Amino acid sequence: FESDAVKTQYPWFGWEQEYILLQHEGTFKWPIGFPKGGFAHPQGQYYCGNGSSNAIARFVAEAHMKACLNAGITVSGLNAEVFPGQWEFQVGPVEGINGCDQLWMARYILTRIGEEFDVDVTFEPKPVKGDWNGSGCHTNFSYVNVRGPGNKAEWDAGKNPQDDGKTDYYENILQAMKDLATAHDDHIYVYGPENELRMTGKHETASIDKFSYGVANRGSSARIPTNTVMKKKGYFEDRRPSANCDPYLVGGMLCATCIMRNTEGETIKKNMVEGYKKFMAGLKEATGH
Repeated sequence: FESDAVKTQYPWFGWEQEYILLQHEGTFKWPIGFPKGGFAHPQGQYYCGNGSSNAIARFVAEAHMKACLNAGITVSGLNAEVFPGQWEFQVGPVEGINGCDQLWMARYILTRIGEEFDVDVTFEPKPVKGDWNGSGCHTNFSYVNVRGPGNKAEWDAGKNPQDDGKTDYYENILQAMKDLATAHDDHIYVYGPENELRMTGKHETASIDKFSYGVANRGSSARIPTNTVMKKKGYFEDRRPSANCDPYLVGGMLCATCIMRNTEGETIKKNMVEGYKKFMAGLKEATGH
């Protein structure tokens, strides 16, 4: 984030953070939408639903949103998700590393709100095996070369500089897709533990083994919005990060791969992968799993 190449591109992040609420009895925990020891009604009725049987524990999600707004976090929305008792909140667009800071704090506030209602929060990518959706953290990403000139403050004020008329923003988006395909394995490595349980090619995910992209395609690794195609500029969505991802690693990898595109960027990615590898090894040694 401190590279001049990245700073002058004013990267924006929009996070779509999914999570599942859990009931608990002693050390036993189960999804809030499930009966104890059993299963809920199959998926289909919960996504963006209403009514207490569909939008389960909306009061938690709304209390969290209000707390985040009071804390100055750029929460831009929330919705009930596909899995019963699963919710999503969106943070952004926020510029630079501040976007990572805000998501991290929003997660912390969520767990504190859970305490108030005696529910737990899990960011596991696939807490219930079988024909159930997992939880991700889809990351919407934009920068000058794909969006147009100007920083967030200038855009918010309607004073962003005019295009020079020479930049092919959409071609730069397609180049980013090629770069992400080349760096797929490195990105996947740091996009969250146990993400392979979620990214199976089913339940609105791509296969973890191969990068793909498409227009308005929820089953691809990266999605280019229809509006971006129409305007020939804008942003794209990396759908691979899991709900338990480290936003600093996700943001750093996207900047290094899509913006830097040089030896320095490759070194940064290598260092992030090696650092993550050491961290996970240390965590396994400390916890035994």
